[in-house]
Amino acid sequence: MAQPRISTYLPPDIDPTKAPLAFGRRALPKLNEELQSPELLTQQRALMALCDLVHDPEKVYQAVALGFLDNLKTLLVHHDQTVRQKTTEVLSIMALHSIGRQGVIQSGVISALTGLLDDPVDICRKNTHQIFDMMAKFPEGAGGVLQANLIPPLVLKLKTELDEIQELILDTLSNCLRVEASEALAAGAVTVLKEKLSHPSTAIRSKAAWVLLEISSHAEGKIAVCEEGVIPLLVSLLEDTQPKVQVNTTGALMFAAVTPQGRSSAMGAEAIPPLLKLVAEETSKARLNAIKTLTLLAELPEGRQMLLDHRDTFQRCLDDPSEAVQRAAQIAITVIEWKP
Repeated sequence: MAQPRISTYLPPDIDPTKAPLAFGRRALPKLNEELQSPELLTQQRALMALCDLVHDPEKVYQAVALGFLDNLKTLLVHHDQTVRQKTTEVLSIMALHSIGRQGVIQSGVISALTGLLDDPVDICRKNTHQIFDMMAKFPEGAGGVLQANLIPPLVLKLKTELDEIQELILDTLSNCLRVEASEALAAGAVTVLKEKLSHPSTAIRSKAAWVLLEISSHAEGKIAVCEEGVIPLLVSLLEDTQPKVQVNTTGALMFAAVTPQGRSSAMGAEAIPPLLKLVAEETSKARLNAIKTLTLLAELPEGRQMLLDHRDTFQRCLDDPSEAVQRAAQIAITVIEWKP
């Protein structure tokens, strides 16, 4: 069922008129004072002005130096929803810049944002997850999210959040789990992600498969994916009509099939026919992953026997415009034709 998009509009009783600003460097010190004002409207106007200013990296640098982040961190727990909304919006814009991300980490803002995971206002939660997503795209930010112990609550929120927020959570998890997967595994991430593979949203199916790919890049993750019965679902998604889903699914399957248990499970789920179909489609973006997965399955006697009759499929890949596909096809042929 379709979900309404989260509105970014302010409540109708809020005066959006921005406070007049002085030109130059004096504007930011004045705004910093206004953020601490006891007057609600003054705080709201200061935040609205700040949202415009922090698009400029130089203003972000100045804001960090002036100690804005400590004041913004305080406003995250403000009773007024507009203050919380605009505060998270300011932080999400600042996180686009390197100096802003460093400031967010050093000021402990990531941990402070944890309290907004249950905010009753949708846009506040969305802005919060946009900050996590942006931070996690960079190694130091992903480390900050991990250090704030956010992975277990993020996994939990996948069960209840709105679809567009789920997408942000999945993006955050995919980047963080590239670094460390143990917390996610302990929080039951594989079970939750398994459910998301059947989600009606293409984006969520695709992103869930990508997170599983990242989990499967770790040894303990490969074991969990096999034990939770995820591989048959991945095999069924090989025939998904959406290219992004196919690419991420074949990637996750490829990592899982590195283990003997993974290869056995993929064979039991009859993965070879749909994988061959992807290899035969010259325009398939999943082609490279499919070839590599089939190469792994060819290490099993029964897999090699099945693929011997399809060597021509791999032979055609030797003329593929992609050198990576050519190399993968040559390796696949070598493995398939190997004789003990």
